[in-house]
Amino acid sequence: MSEATKRKIVTQECVRGEVTLARDQFIVEVITGRGNNLHEVRTETDEITLCSMPPKFRKNVWIKKGDFLIVEKIAEGKKVTCEMVHILYDHHIKALKEDSLWPRAFQKDENDFPKSGDSFTAYRNRNQSADDSGSSSDSSSDSSICGNMNHANRPVVYITESSSDSDDLNTDDKS
Repeated sequence: MSEATKRKIVTQECVRGEVTLARDQFIVEVITGRGNNLHEVRTETDEITLCSMPPKFRKNVWIKKGDFLIVEKIAEGKKVTCEMVHILYDHHIKALKEDSLWPRAFQKDENDFPKSGDSFTAYRNRNQSADDSGSSSDSSSDSSICGNMNHANRPVVYITESSSDSDDLNTDDKS
């Protein structure tokens, strides 16, 4: 089997595969990548450990901070105590929540996410209007606007509009 075919099969298995938890498997959250196919993960008991990526996943799938994994304990490991079995995508997480297999430690607040019927734009607008009604500051003030922090030495130019600009134009035309 060619390398491209193996990559395709592994990718499809990750994305479309069914997720089940075996007795010796558990869910972890990725904290950071440590190099050499090792990832620092947090268990549901807030224990931080290292997780290894098996060869079938290497150079085929990528994980990042905040992703969730199903891992299996490694008996002989001291620092590296688990090995990745499956990468959890949004639809996998939803299925695990429906089956009541999702750990309570990883539950997010229900208000942080849009409801199933809402579009993201409606959700964002609803939250912005709630934030605006709760604040007592004047929205037209420029105090909340800050300059580009990437270029701190660059001068900030403020442009203000006034009605005297149109008067100055009219006086120039008369002379």
